[in-house]
Amino acid sequence: MSNKPIYFSEHSKQQMKLRGALAEEVTLAIRSANWQTAKQNRLRCRFQFPFNAISPMNQQFYPFKTIEVVFAEKPERIEVITVKVYYYN
Repeated sequence: MSNKPIYFSEHSKQQMKLRGALAEEVTLAIRSANWQTAKQNRLRCRFQFPFNAISPMNQQFYPFKTIEVVFAEKPERIEVITVKVYYYN
């Protein structure tokens, strides 16, 4: 884990908006969750949040959501590649 600045790619910003993730949630996931290796020399992490709201994806109520972040650790920053969001009971 790192305290490097976090940079959001345009693709990740679009996916966050589409899937209902906030920049603060992505940052918390990167700073708090365990990092795992991912494809193409990237990293990923997952973090669960209480949600208790209607999902923007399918308009159904879910008590929890999990944010999965795929990112690259560069010498000067962390670059967020994409963000996935899972809603569940």
